Amino acid sequence: MSLDPVPSAEPLSGPALHEAKRAVRERILAARDALPAADRDEGSRAIAARIAALPPYARARCVLLTVSFRSEWDTRALIDAALAAGKVVALPRVNGATRMLDLHAVADVARETTPGYRGIPEPRPEQPRVDLAAVDFVLVPGVAFDPTGRRLGYGGGYYDRLLALLAPEAARIAGAFELQLVPQVPAAPHDLFVDAIVTPVRMVPGARGVPSAA
Repeated sequence: MSLDPVPSAEPLSGPALHEAKRAVRERILAARDALPAADRDEGSRAIAARIAALPPYARARCVLLTVSFRSEWDTRALIDAALAAGKVVALPRVNGATRMLDLHAVADVARETTPGYRGIPEPRPEQPRVDLAAVDFVLVPGVAFDPTGRRLGYGGGYYDRLLALLAPEAARIAGAFELQLVPQVPAAPHDLFVDAIVTPVRMVPGARGVPSAA
């Protein structure tokens, strides 16, 4: 399946941009929710295996991952593999006071996470904090992505703020089902890119691309 970016149109802003994002978000979430469980499970295993084979992931010592929520692809296999490989696994926790994500290390997802912001599984607050500078690989969640690496999130802006604070060399990789890829994500100039989107069948490099060697 080809997915060429569409020619750039006049950039949207204000209410028009908000409405465009809402429309794409609703459409993709509905399609993702309708994905059969068997297809979601098979696709999740394939995504996890492809990400685990990426050189930036293989050499990373501290990985920022997420615990899947609702109809997202299941990240548990990737988390388990990272822990088995001796990597530090950090998970994000929403800080309501600062509207930022705090990072905490976990070694046992079942025991050390709890439903948090919007019901999303988060590390318990007593888990050890992880410094942003320690992260050298980040799994970026999202609703939709395009061939340039533009990302449409869930609307809170948490990852846009977080990614801007991470080390520039930290790989930013998204996992997604094929149905989450769109020709063009409506975006503002400050919206950030991911380096690549990994689906069950391929990897789509973003504008920056994924480094293959240290």
